[in-house]
Amino acid sequence: MTLGLTQRRTGELPADVTGFVGRRDELAQLAGLLESARLVTVTGPGGVGKTRVSLRAAALAAAGYADGVCLAELSGLRDAELLPHTVAARLGLPQTDNQLDAVLDFLRERQLLLILDTCEHLLDACAMLADAILRAAPAVTVLATSRQPLDVPGEHTCAIPPLPVAAADAGGDAVDLFAQRAAAVVPGFAVTDANHADLIRVCRRLDGIPLAIELATVRLRALSLAELASRLDSRFRVLDGGLRTGLPRHKTLRTAIEWSHDLCTAAEQALWARLSVFAGSFDLAAAEQVCADAELDSDEIVDALIGLVDKSVVLREEADGGTRYRLLDTLREFGAVQLAGTGREPDFQARHIACYLGKAEHFADHQMDDQLAQYRALCREHANVRAALEYALMLPGRNSEAVQLVTALYVYWAISDTTMECEYWIARIRDRFPGPTSERARLLIMRGRMFVETEADAREGLAIAEQLSDASLVASGYLGLTLPLLGNNQMDEARHVALMAEERLQALGNPFDLLCLDAYLAQIHAFGGEPELAFARCEHGFQLAAGSGEVWQTSYLYQMAGFALLQQDKHQEGAAALYRALAMKAEIGDFLGVALCLEMLGWLAGRQRRHGRAAWLLGAAGMQWEIPGESVAGYPFLAEPHQGAVAAARDALGADRYGALYRSGYEYPPEQLVPVVTSDAETLPEPRSERASAERSDQLTSREQEIAALVAEALSNREIAERLVISKRTVDAHVEHIYTKLGISSRMELANWLKALSP
Repeated sequence: MTLGLTQRRTGELPADVTGFVGRRDELAQLAGLLESARLVTVTGPGGVGKTRVSLRAAALAAAGYADGVCLAELSGLRDAELLPHTVAARLGLPQTDNQLDAVLDFLRERQLLLILDTCEHLLDACAMLADAILRAAPAVTVLATSRQPLDVPGEHTCAIPPLPVAAADAGGDAVDLFAQRAAAVVPGFAVTDANHADLIRVCRRLDGIPLAIELATVRLRALSLAELASRLDSRFRVLDGGLRTGLPRHKTLRTAIEWSHDLCTAAEQALWARLSVFAGSFDLAAAEQVCADAELDSDEIVDALIGLVDKSVVLREEADGGTRYRLLDTLREFGAVQLAGTGREPDFQARHIACYLGKAEHFADHQMDDQLAQYRALCREHANVRAALEYALMLPGRNSEAVQLVTALYVYWAISDTTMECEYWIARIRDRFPGPTSERARLLIMRGRMFVETEADAREGLAIAEQLSDASLVASGYLGLTLPLLGNNQMDEARHVALMAEERLQALGNPFDLLCLDAYLAQIHAFGGEPELAFARCEHGFQLAAGSGEVWQTSYLYQMAGFALLQQDKHQEGAAALYRALAMKAEIGDFLGVALCLEMLGWLAGRQRRHGRAAWLLGAAGMQWEIPGESVAGYPFLAEPHQGAVAAARDALGADRYGALYRSGYEYPPEQLVPVVTSDAETLPEPRSERASAERSDQLTSREQEIAALVAEALSNREIAERLVISKRTVDAHVEHIYTKLGISSRMELANWLKALSP
């Protein structure tokens, strides 16, 4: 699976693994609603099939959305504040300091169907997000599934009832579903005159609820249909006596789950409860580590898990990384109640923390060993990482483990571009350590390594480390202070601090941090006008990484080596290094790294007087800068070569031709960009996708037009940010793109351009 540039959106619809039965009326209703309404909420009780019907309706309607369908599964999300981060991840967007704004900006120009699946436990947050999307993105439709409506203006609801059970002399969708699932359980099963009455009786007792039917058919491995009907009747009469409140189908679902639970072995019941601490999917090794103890050993875990899969309590999924398992949401909730009833819920939550802390620390300690494969394995565990952090903040005495988990995942947060989620967790944890503790120092130093605007935090973290006389933490502190100084163009102090870090890291023998340091020093020398020293640092880093599986920092070394070679007029060698860096950064999804590679290749094309290539390369870089809300303007040491390349291309081509070529690069499908760039193409070929650049306006997007009008009103970028409730950095990026697209360089020129457009 290729990440990043070649996979901008990850929320594709899953393939059906079992046949779809019935729901013709509901699908027709949903088809009509999706054509006429922009917010449709599919409602119904747990187990009735809301998600299945919604996904089928979305698949049937997908052709009507130029930008496709995106599914955001929310059942494993427990913290409402992370809802925008989750949706952004499913859209393939990197994390930013204002994730909601990034989602809205991305959707603003899209024609897309966004599915928010399982909203009832995040009702207010989902309602606010849906409302914001309706207001900001006029061509986006939201399809939600929930046990109750979102209560948002403009919402249309579609209630999913149980499957119909026809009269005794006919069938019905419930009977068809039972027959289909029964045939999968008992080869050769078929509806006959002899068993038809029992089948009708079972489906009636299950009120046609699909999940209840799924659970019941599994029992045909041990019982005949007649025996199943008889026992189900008896069991329901006993249980219904204590369930006289609530909707009948809610009682039926609960009864069916309780009945299925009672038919499990003691080991299966215990495992079912313990598995409820997982969020999302998990593998067998994690199940054994979290759930096995003296009462339920590892061998019993395997047997019990197989039993739960056979009984349709646990779903088995084949993924790129092997077999994984998942509890259905309703069954997870039931298991959590059972676990709480044992009084051992905190024990297994603590074991869950230990499991995922172990995975995080192994990743941190083995960065030089097949880093990308380890990173992708962690991506599959993201929901469980979140759950482990929640447990660590909830359970008494576990705050230090939250610090360990967040900081051990430093590279994961950075590669996956979930830095803003990391910032969220740091903010939640940091205040629990107000004094000069190693925990506080580690969090502050980590902020320095991840964010440019964190010099004060990095200095405080280093001061605490020195106060504690912790040699490893001091070395990390100097390394953490280097990036903010570099980002703020304080090159002399950055060089001094980096050398202080190097002295200490060499004494500790930390190869990965030394590799990071080589990448930092290469940037310091390259942007400080010392290309020979920059290239020497890259060579040192290449030797350190030789034979390892490290990708992330190595890609920075190739990038800086390319830039250093360009500075020495070694154009062919420099381009080759930048091509390699570009391919690596695209694979890991480093948008800023991709942007900088494209920038540098644009500068090279300008030097070679290939101004057409320079223009579209700068346009492609502009798109990559925009994704995380960044701009060249935010990096002072990049401004001069960027402006030089822009000015040279505009002078050679003329403002109109330059603008057209810039837009062609800006609008080019990102997943097709890398092979075109690395082929040294002079012009961009026609994109292979069905969408052409016509999806954007000829000059400015609607958000850019909005910002341009406010610039022309003499509002500062900060005032515009406050007016539009977005970050200043996002406004800076938009203004930079507006100037570049229009071939202008001042607010006065922009005001004149707007006047010329007005009638």
